[in-house]
Amino acid sequence: MTALQSDPEIREIEAESAPTRFARGWHCLGLLRDFADGNPHTVEAFGTKLVVFRGESGGRINILDAYCRHMGGDLSEGEIKGDDIACPFHDWRWGGDGRCKQIPYARRVPPLARTRAWTSLEQDGMLFVWHDPEGKPPTAEETIPRVEGAESDEWTDWHWYTTVVDNNCREIIDNVVDMAHFYYVHGSLPSYFKNVFEGHIATQYFKSEAREDFAAPEGQPKLLGSTSVASYYGPSFMIDDLTYHYETGDQRTVLLNCHYPVSSGKFVLMYGIIGKKMPGVPEDVAVQAAVALGDYIRLGFEQDVEIWRHKARIDNPLLCEEDGPVYQLRRWYNQFYLDRADVTPEMVDRFEHELDLSRAQAVWRKEVADNMADQAKSTGTTT
Repeated sequence: MTALQSDPEIREIEAESAPTRFARGWHCLGLLRDFADGNPHTVEAFGTKLVVFRGESGGRINILDAYCRHMGGDLSEGEIKGDDIACPFHDWRWGGDGRCKQIPYARRVPPLARTRAWTSLEQDGMLFVWHDPEGKPPTAEETIPRVEGAESDEWTDWHWYTTVVDNNCREIIDNVVDMAHFYYVHGSLPSYFKNVFEGHIATQYFKSEAREDFAAPEGQPKLLGSTSVASYYGPSFMIDDLTYHYETGDQRTVLLNCHYPVSSGKFVLMYGIIGKKMPGVPEDVAVQAAVALGDYIRLGFEQDVEIWRHKARIDNPLLCEEDGPVYQLRRWYNQFYLDRADVTPEMVDRFEHELDLSRAQAVWRKEVADNMADQAKSTGTTT
């Protein structure tokens, strides 16, 4: 067979293998209520398996390596006995601190009977786990900020979604700077887009207008647009202060977009939403509104997931001026895959970039107008 000759005028895709090292930082594992039912839970993350459990006396939720250090039994298949997790293989009892507390058939517990206990954080109804390949604890600066409304009666409870994506985590991070996909994938009309990266935080400032060529869902007020300030705090947890502007008024929400890696080629994606209750609106109506809005947002995430599941990894994306600071974002993101001593100032120094949307807006407005004209022709109406 003859090898395909390289053409210097053709842009070739360059892509190294996804890193087998996992990012340093806090990772959300899900809602506390899903782990506090008195049963051990399996979480496959960071290339291994974890067991998550709460003891019978209550208290904090514990996270341990799932495989028993005795003979490799799977603790997540075991049983909670008192405040310990008992291995289903030989009933060795492991405490939340990672120490073996009891071996029923043995005179004493070996002094070295200890497994890995993972640092955790319970906050705003969520469970977080700290991951660091160097084994160092988190700094105070890296603490996840509190979510406004998460524990307030003036806001709804979390409406939560979980899915699995067979790709590397970097694919989801690229969305932070991807302005154009909001039009082509999500059907919105961007009117403002800016990025700021500094330290361990990457923020996207975004405003959009509603597409006149897209009909509003039946029974819903007319959407005028949205305003969003979305920040990643570390490599995997994003808080989005998101306001939808309707003819009838504004709807304030907080949208979470978070994930944790299962392997270098798979991650668990979760997203949750809470909404501020409108004054005078009954509780059941407020909850129904939050669920409806959550389902609407879920459609957008599913659109992204469909892209991620089929796209190729590309280290040298070919960009135009309106594509945003993709390479700068990846430089910021790379800090979480290095030892702390190897993080360079260029990765964490403040960087700002605002896109000029004038060209895109002109093109998109014409396309919307053309679509509306075509719709009018097909229905026999005039605009």
